[in-house]
Amino acid sequence: MTNTEFQSRLLNWYDQNKRSMPWRDCGDPYKIWLSEIMLQQTRVDQATPYFERFVDHYPSVNALAEADQQDVLKVWEGLGYYSRARNLHAAAQLVVDDFDGRVPDSWDDITKLKGVGPYTASAVLSIAFQKKYAVVDGNVIRVLSRYHGIDEDVRSTKTKNGIQEHADELISEERPGDFNQALMELGATICTPSNPDCGSCPLQDGCVAYKTARTEELPYKSKKKKRPHHQIGVGIVRNQKDQVLIALRPDDAMLGGLWEFPGGKQESGETFPDTVKRELHEELDITVSIIKPFMKLDHAYSHFKITLHAYLCELEEGKPEPRTSQEIRWIAIDELTEYPFPKANRRLTEKLMNLNKGQQELEI
Repeated sequence: MTNTEFQSRLLNWYDQNKRSMPWRDCGDPYKIWLSEIMLQQTRVDQATPYFERFVDHYPSVNALAEADQQDVLKVWEGLGYYSRARNLHAAAQLVVDDFDGRVPDSWDDITKLKGVGPYTASAVLSIAFQKKYAVVDGNVIRVLSRYHGIDEDVRSTKTKNGIQEHADELISEERPGDFNQALMELGATICTPSNPDCGSCPLQDGCVAYKTARTEELPYKSKKKKRPHHQIGVGIVRNQKDQVLIALRPDDAMLGGLWEFPGGKQESGETFPDTVKRELHEELDITVSIIKPFMKLDHAYSHFKITLHAYLCELEEGKPEPRTSQEIRWIAIDELTEYPFPKANRRLTEKLMNLNKGQQELEI
């Protein structure tokens, strides 16, 4: 199959089968950029309601640039990978300050924006501005490795670079944005990881994996390293005013800019109450007594897993100081909804608020 025929078949299929998405065919570079940031590490069906909520709050790059970071993180809450939101907010301010509020349409300028790497730059420039930059994501890797019969490990940089070269050769001159979206759409809906619908694929005639019955074998991907599992102890400290103590994580840390109940990793030989006491002393310079266990939960991040053990605590000695956090606050339990929390901590706040709403005794 020639490159021209590849393009023609793919684009004809796309024109007839593309899914409706709120950012697709909108022609707004800001919304296209936002969608690409949200779709990093997130499926379309998960990202869509967050996209719509975000655009409701910040309909333009200027509106986003003027917002407070805490408000932006609150709107983003639940979508995860919060550095995306912090970087997007900082980049929006740069767009307003340095580019008159217009998303840059050149490679050199757009890659100056925080959080915009080669993939995002290629996607935005091709989709929003019809610049000829090929996009390679997981879907594209799967389609092209099957189409070309690539046996090498797709986790390796060398293999990824080879697939990028194939994409660069194939991309349409006239419709680069649609070509990129079509290739990703084909991978998401037809050339799926398992049980691909080869009978509906417009590229079937030229596909090496189909011809050699290797669609279930390709792409070859080496096994991921086992994710470490950490045990975490956190303290929910209340005062005489029925307020709870929360801490703001540093911007340059994982989950930066979000609030949490203070705590940390269990050390060898410690009980969980001992972990909570030590962490709160190290982080806040306070001594607490443990009242009772409050909640245990499991949560998975991209590179590790945690089991979080939360305890209700009473302040015994000391005035809390933010030794490792940006800021600490005593707030009423019904105010917890106003602050952005990581997902695991949010489950703690929901239980606290439900108990408080039902006026159930927390015994502190």
